[in-house]
Amino acid sequence: MGNLIKVLTRDIDNNGGNFFLDFENAQPSLSETALWEEVNGVLLEARVVLQQLQEYRGAGDEIRQAIQSPSVQGVQEKAWSAVVPLVGKLKTFYVFSQKLEGSLRLLLGVLTSSGSSPTQQLEQKQALARQFAHILHFTLRFDELKMTNPAIQNDFSYYRRTISRMRINNLAADAGNEVNNELANRMSLFYASATPMLKTLSDATSKFVSDNPDLPIENTTDCLSTMASVCKVMLETPEYRTRFASEETVLFCLRVMVGVIILYDHVHPAGAFIKTSNIDMKGCIRVLKDQPPSSVEGLLNALRYTTKHLNDEATPKQIKTMLQPN
Repeated sequence: MGNLIKVLTRDIDNNGGNFFLDFENAQPSLSETALWEEVNGVLLEARVVLQQLQEYRGAGDEIRQAIQSPSVQGVQEKAWSAVVPLVGKLKTFYVFSQKLEGSLRLLLGVLTSSGSSPTQQLEQKQALARQFAHILHFTLRFDELKMTNPAIQNDFSYYRRTISRMRINNLAADAGNEVNNELANRMSLFYASATPMLKTLSDATSKFVSDNPDLPIENTTDCLSTMASVCKVMLETPEYRTRFASEETVLFCLRVMVGVIILYDHVHPAGAFIKTSNIDMKGCIRVLKDQPPSSVEGLLNALRYTTKHLNDEATPKQIKTMLQPN
């Protein structure tokens, strides 16, 4: 993902924040290794999940035929046989979201601990900051893919309808019924969200703050706003940006920037959009709009529809206008 990238954050913590944030090669210290290895196992699984989601084609044809021929047993069986393994994948994705939530909470616990400024935390714990960034990158990528694949909800809806019909008719669902009713309800809520992974992480970050009343909320919000500033400066400064080895690094930073903004907006009582926000929202939106529209529309939609405070009265009209769909 390119060489070391020198990042100059804005003076968020009155400490300058001039440091290298190596999103590619940062390695953990001895004291960080156990946590790093635990989170790394989840990040390796994340690659598999993304690959499976990219390859998810759905059972649309089989479902359509089954709906058109409700009394033809062979057609019904063909649709069921197509849908069951797909629902198995959807279950895997949902279970993985819980693992990702756990990793996020572990990293927040370390990156927001008292004793150092946000810039110092990110600078001194770069390997863990890098993993935090990779979690956000995965989350935005997962949700982009999910939003453009209506087959996911169609397949799951058909599965639930069929299971209900089987129960009514006292038919066994065989070993294919690997999702019990309680789990199916939770999965329905998960996939009903336009951005399910981001919602999971937003809820987890808010819960992290409420579960740790002795930890000042500023420790969490300042960590998130510093990360947003780091990404924005990397993206808008030509001398930094030319060090990116590939366009993928640009997308990586964009996704991480949007992810931390959304988390910040859910955790900070007044949100990310007010004039006194530690995040330069106008600057962040400008950076997004400077990219090819096809690569950032999903990210702009995430800001429009998954933030908490965008439509508040306190949000400046200029920011609302900047985020209006074209």
